[in-house]
Amino acid sequence: MAIADVKEFAHLSEADVEALGREFDQIRADIEEKLGDEDATYIRRLITIQRRLNVAARAMLFGSHRRELWWAGALTLAVAKILENMEIGHNVMHGQWDWMNDPEVHSSTWEWDNVCPADQWKHSHNYLHHTYTNVIGKDKDVGYEILRVRSDQPWHPYYLTQPVVNAMLMLAFEYGVSLHDLDIDGLVKWQIEDPEEFKKKFKGILVKQARQIGKDYILFPALTGKNFRPTATANLTANLIRNIWSYAIIFCGHFPDGAEVFTEEELEQETQGEWYLRQLLASANFTGNRLMHVMSGSLGYQIEHHLYPDLPSNRYPEIQDRVRALCEKYELPYTTGSFPRQFWQATRSIWRLSLPARKMREASQKRQALGLPRHAGAVPSTGDQTPQTPQTPPAPTNTPGHPGPSNPTQA
Repeated sequence: MAIADVKEFAHLSEADVEALGREFDQIRADIEEKLGDEDATYIRRLITIQRRLNVAARAMLFGSHRRELWWAGALTLAVAKILENMEIGHNVMHGQWDWMNDPEVHSSTWEWDNVCPADQWKHSHNYLHHTYTNVIGKDKDVGYEILRVRSDQPWHPYYLTQPVVNAMLMLAFEYGVSLHDLDIDGLVKWQIEDPEEFKKKFKGILVKQARQIGKDYILFPALTGKNFRPTATANLTANLIRNIWSYAIIFCGHFPDGAEVFTEEELEQETQGEWYLRQLLASANFTGNRLMHVMSGSLGYQIEHHLYPDLPSNRYPEIQDRVRALCEKYELPYTTGSFPRQFWQATRSIWRLSLPARKMREASQKRQALGLPRHAGAVPSTGDQTPQTPQTPPAPTNTPGHPGPSNPTQA
């Protein structure tokens, strides 16, 4: 069930929440004071590595008629696309590197290797999702407007197809994301709020998709001459791998057990401290080594990312210890687990929520009888609410240029 009062849910007084907010603010101030050459070198080196991988992959595919070069090219291109979308593009567009004042690595100029236009992504993701994280009716990432993600969400026979719809979303994830900023709900109901704005955005999507399709399935395959077909299929394979990986990483951030959802009532007069607390409760981390975190866009630190989306991702590991310490100090949950575990929990919840509420209650009661934590989307009164043992994430963000209660209109 969605939470209407984050303070009451967390068992904190108003003074506690504001004190917590000040401590999160101090973490931000300390990290910002440290930013310098080390951080700039990190992102520039990563961009160089990604571009070299991209060139190497395209070169390999000139021999795509040979099976070994087809696989080598497809896999290398997939890695290059994942790096560009996740650790580079996503974070650059958050403004994590804007402090460098480098037009090549700036949120206002970066256009990523994805069919979703950067400007629309920055509105639907940076603004809507990061400002209204897991708020029903505000955050389009909650179910992507096509999935049932909580048990008190009205059930419809359509949701029986949810496992299939979810699988299709995974395979075509970048195309699903490209529609994210459109008024899809209004389109379905024939009640589009701003038809002209809808047309403008839809045209932008078509233009970006045409460029990406032309690049991956016409231009680069044509450059390889007689290897046109194997090169095109290798590019398709790389895009599918990127889509599946991106889907898995992103769904681990807000759908595993322990990630909470909220009602719009929670937004009324929300303070900075309450915003931080909501970000903490709405997000889930996963563990992994350094390579895993780079390939996932540092979203294994989802809690830290939601607390400080505009701080450089290479700083999340050091932020994590301080955030976990605050969670222990204020007796707050820190939701984390292995990547396979978090992905399984997210997938299991989506499958279960395809069923009517009665079936969901029976499943929740069984979990409660076994002493297991309730799954994501379950009504709190029907399952155990024991928080998971904290591990290691960071804190919120509200500087000029990023969302927060005192900066709600920043896109």
